[in-house]
Amino acid sequence: MERPEHRDDGFTRRRRDSLWAIGLGALAVGVVVRLFFDGAAAWPSALLGAALMSVWAVFLVRRRRRHDARDTGAEPEDVPAMERRILKGGPPPEDPRRRQAMAVLVESRQRRLRRHRWWAFPLLALIFFGTSVLWFVVGSVTAGSLTLVLALVSLGWMTWSHLRFDRRLTQMRHRLRA
Repeated sequence: MERPEHRDDGFTRRRRDSLWAIGLGALAVGVVVRLFFDGAAAWPSALLGAALMSVWAVFLVRRRRRHDARDTGAEPEDVPAMERRILKGGPPPEDPRRRQAMAVLVESRQRRLRRHRWWAFPLLALIFFGTSVLWFVVGSVTAGSLTLVLALVSLGWMTWSHLRFDRRLTQMRHRLRA
């Protein structure tokens, strides 16, 4: 029997997928990060900057969901559930209309993922390793070493995440064709 704290009912999904939850999460993260770097005395500017950042994040998420919904023929509220099903490797939907919508979403995500990888990873490597080199050039071996380790860990994690997502998309594409 499934334990109640692990049950993923519709209310939990709607709450997690809501734009309000995304905006408030971005606001909280932005405020904490700004307060960490600028100190507690800078809370008005931290709150204002984080509020603007969270509005921008909600705008981008909403725009992406509408674009994906228009491409797939699904409702914007259905797009996060389809993405979760792809990432968790669940079975494809039985309904032919939803199956077609998911196939279009998988194709779109994989095309976008592969289209941007040729420039995104080299640019991130340049930024991460360039920052480390600059710290070494100015004479801060400690900061240079820390940013070098951070660069290696970050790029390693991004590469693993990218390959994992690409593999999940390919697996779902094969399941949809079967």
